[in-house]
Parts: sequence; C-alpha cells; structure tokens
Amino acid sequence: MPRFYFDVSVGDDFTRDDVGFEYESLAVAEYYAARIASEVSQDALPKGLTSVVRVRDGDGFLLLTAEVTMTLRRTARALA
Repeated sequence: MPRFYFDVSVGDDFTRDDVGFEYESLAVAEYYAARIASEVSQDALPKGLTSVVRVRDGDGFLLLTAEVTMTLRRTARALA
C-alpha cells in the first residue's frame, strides 16, 4: 500500500510530515488532504491566512495540493 506525506502550511508556519499515512490510492489521499486543509482553515481564514496541504509520495515527489483561501471585499457603501 502506498504511503503519502501531508505537509501543511498555514500562513508562514510550515509542518513537514516525515511519518506519512498508508492509503490504498491517491484518490483516498486527496480526500484526506481536503479534510486536513478544511480543518486547519477554520482558525486561519478569519485571520486572513491561507492554508495549504501538499501531498508527497514516498520518493518526495509532489502529487497534489489542496489550498483554502478566503477573499473579503467591502463595497463602496461600506467604505464610505
């Protein structure tokens, strides 16, 4: 079963996954990358921070990226 590594960035903070998780396919790893990105974004988004999860294979090659951002725009009326 392949091992996938999930590196997490929130703003300037970076956590490298040196242990990894075994999943039966990249599709399953993609599901968990999306969940992790969603979970870490709960605290990051109100602070204006972007959350990124990068999934690597056992050879260290990047397989996919899950990124969560939020854009807030005030209207002209709100700025007046």
